[in-house]
Amino acid sequence: MEHERGRAVSPTPDNHIKDIALAPQGVLRVEWADMQMPVLGAIRRRFEKEKPLDGVRCGCCLHVTTETANLMRTLKAGGADVALCASNPLSTQDDTAAALVQEYGISVYAIRGEDNDTYYQHISSVVGRKPQITMDDGADVISVIHSEQPELAEGIYGGTEETTTGVIRLKALEKEERLLFPVIAVNDASTKHFFDNRYGTGQSTLDGILRATNMLIAGTVCVVAGYGWCGRGLANRLKGHGADVIVTEVDPLKALEALMDGFRVMRMAEAAKVARLFVTATGDIHVIRKEHFANMRDGAIVANTGHFNVEIDIPALEEMASKRRTVRENVEEFTLDDGRRIYLLAEGRLVNLAAAEGHPAAVMDMSFANQALSAEYMAKYHEKLENKVYVVPRQLDDEIARLKLQTRDVRIDELTEEQVKYLSSWDQGT
Repeated sequence: MEHERGRAVSPTPDNHIKDIALAPQGVLRVEWADMQMPVLGAIRRRFEKEKPLDGVRCGCCLHVTTETANLMRTLKAGGADVALCASNPLSTQDDTAAALVQEYGISVYAIRGEDNDTYYQHISSVVGRKPQITMDDGADVISVIHSEQPELAEGIYGGTEETTTGVIRLKALEKEERLLFPVIAVNDASTKHFFDNRYGTGQSTLDGILRATNMLIAGTVCVVAGYGWCGRGLANRLKGHGADVIVTEVDPLKALEALMDGFRVMRMAEAAKVARLFVTATGDIHVIRKEHFANMRDGAIVANTGHFNVEIDIPALEEMASKRRTVRENVEEFTLDDGRRIYLLAEGRLVNLAAAEGHPAAVMDMSFANQALSAEYMAKYHEKLENKVYVVPRQLDDEIARLKLQTRDVRIDELTEEQVKYLSSWDQGT
């Protein structure tokens, strides 16, 4: 296959990328990330010896970043036949894609900025490889298989899912008894959502906003929609930069937690009148919509860090605007009939990946360690699993935490025999 510029690329592995000449630059960045991913590196070295995925076809739909590249290397080291496409049209790093093809021999179908048709063509390319294990970030591969090629499910061991949004979709399939193979919810692992969602999303989202706007956060009234782990992380990072943070929620417990954590809590309709920066992190649709745009102040900035761009009702904003223009890279200005201007970042897509580089490698180390070990677990035990959404086995979660502490030169205590006995007894108390 040829890449977009028409220059011939190696027919093996098959690929559709922007420019193979970007590979040397990509290799340097992949190696830099690898230095910060020691847990995944340890797993890769074991995989090279044991080959737990020998001959297994893995179809992956993930953000094509340097951190993902090191996960792909790990799967291949385990013996897997790996194909990768992007899980978001704006998250692909073209040099990383080129490095994966040329240096690491992995099929990649991803071009930064690809249109919607190309995006789904790339997913179809991965599905066409008839994967035995799927690996998703948003459940797009699984959704395509279930809606378009359900006959492939017979040959699929199972899948893994990286995101809250994807897990929601999969649990909906399970509830309707339509899930065709088992899936491990990597997102729900403690070493994933406690760290990746909170610290990774918090830091990288703020990074993307700053790169896109160069705005001053200190003293700015900012709205975080949703107080899940991603919202918690972002609210705290904004607070650390001196922002006046408002949280909007629909869950009374999460709203109460945000209040106790020191944030203002109010409805979006009220927050729209006073804030300058709005960021959605809910996984739901139309969290910011027409009536909210109508109340926003001139110069309001709107961004999304949830998986899909549906959290902001962009069609409504387009309909309200009398004029629109791109004023900076990843910043589009919408001028309303009354002259007020609203700025949309990164087309409403994941601002941390579209306008920045995504999560730091050090935190993706744990998330992708979960992915690699979950793929190994699926290959080994798939015959014993039902068509359900499973949590990551606790022993894998604990092992990843232990390895991460070890790489940071941190040692923790162990229970004494007396303590073990006490904790397992019923007759010892005050």
